[in-house]
Amino acid sequence: MPAPITEEQTRLDREALLDAAEGLFYAHGIQAVGMDRVRESSGLPLKRIYRLFATKEELVVAVLRRRDRRWRASLAAHVESVQDPRGRVLAVFDWLAGWFAEPGFRGCAWINAHGELGSASEPVLAEVRAHKQAFRDQLAAWVHATGAPLTEPVFLLAEGAVVTAGITGDPAPARHARAAVERLLGGQGLGAGD
Repeated sequence: MPAPITEEQTRLDREALLDAAEGLFYAHGIQAVGMDRVRESSGLPLKRIYRLFATKEELVVAVLRRRDRRWRASLAAHVESVQDPRGRVLAVFDWLAGWFAEPGFRGCAWINAHGELGSASEPVLAEVRAHKQAFRDQLAAWVHATGAPLTEPVFLLAEGAVVTAGITGDPAPARHARAAVERLLGGQGLGAGD
């Protein structure tokens, strides 16, 4: 009889599975990646995978949830290293520019998941909406600290930059969105034709 699986082994298996699934889903798309490919990449037997996550949909939600925590923590660490409230809002776009320039950048994992499964999967749709709301709330706190009532425009500029960079493969939308936010925050006077 095999030894029982420890909590630590379960944690390690879960992380290996999430790492493999996240990499594959982000690089190739959720629907294009079958569970056999996830099994190969993770090194875990299918039986073990399905004990950890009963369905592929549960695995997708777990991947998105974990990615959200890491993504927003990285953003917050970058932004909160800036002392000036206005500078913090602009730092969001500097962080986005760095993300867009990373090798393998394929746009927003949540928008990609929504495009593939959002209308067919309530749990995935809920996770996508939760991420977008959490990101908006994060931005709202930084924008509020400037005293400017600009949360929605800043959020829309950030989201637009993410989508545009994902489609074009060019990090320039972060720079353009940053310039627009800088003008909104009063960093530059508007010209006569603006």
